[in-house]
Amino acid sequence: MKNPIIALAPIRYFDISKEDNLEKVKKYINLAKKSKADIICFPESTLHKKTLHLEHKIIKEVCEECKKNSIWCIVTEDMKIGNKFYNTSLLINRKGEIKGKYKKIHLYDEEHLSKGNKVEVFKTDFGKIGIVVCWDLAFPALFKKMKRAGAQIVFCPSYWCYEEKAHDKEHKQREIQILKSLISARAFENLFFVALCNPLVDRKDMVSYSAIVSPHHILQESVDSEKIMIQKIELSEIERAERIYKNV
Repeated sequence: MKNPIIALAPIRYFDISKEDNLEKVKKYINLAKKSKADIICFPESTLHKKTLHLEHKIIKEVCEECKKNSIWCIVTEDMKIGNKFYNTSLLINRKGEIKGKYKKIHLYDEEHLSKGNKVEVFKTDFGKIGIVVCWDLAFPALFKKMKRAGAQIVFCPSYWCYEEKAHDKEHKQREIQILKSLISARAFENLFFVALCNPLVDRKDMVSYSAIVSPHHILQESVDSEKIMIQKIELSEIERAERIYKNV
């Protein structure tokens, strides 16, 4: 198995179109391909201000862009599936096909949505990946299940906000430290890689922090910046860590 190159896109929302982020998503898919990335992950609530469905024109255009660029992609949006609405991550392959869906399990102030109930690991041509969404990050059991299923990289598209009442001062800085602790703990306790992607949004309570972490350290991070983050993942680090800790 080769060492994959992954991309995160902590993009600013609705600065090209007031209703959707489609053109920017296409732009960053192209940028990721130019950087030879195998997969690009966008933040939560990426595509549109309204609920979508699997046959929506915007979904089809993103799939077509993935096919054009021969790249995997994760986009996350409120989706109508059957008669229910879920916060759903779609995993699109290099052929522009939807190869997986993850429905957010741990909702946070999302009474209009139904909960997902299935943890999955998806096989790709560069490794096995898991997907969680935002508040799922706070629940270790999800990650342990993905580890048991062979996950090597877990992507976490997010739209992370903080409650001011949780901190008496330095609200954003303290919440970023919480996020760093969460992703580092999830990576270390399971001995895999975790990639967190938040958007750049002009909201007082928004934490625009994204990072890629290995079991032992933060490989790359971004605060309050729109950019493309590119990182080669050394999958052999997982095997080395498992050998080190096998008797602990």
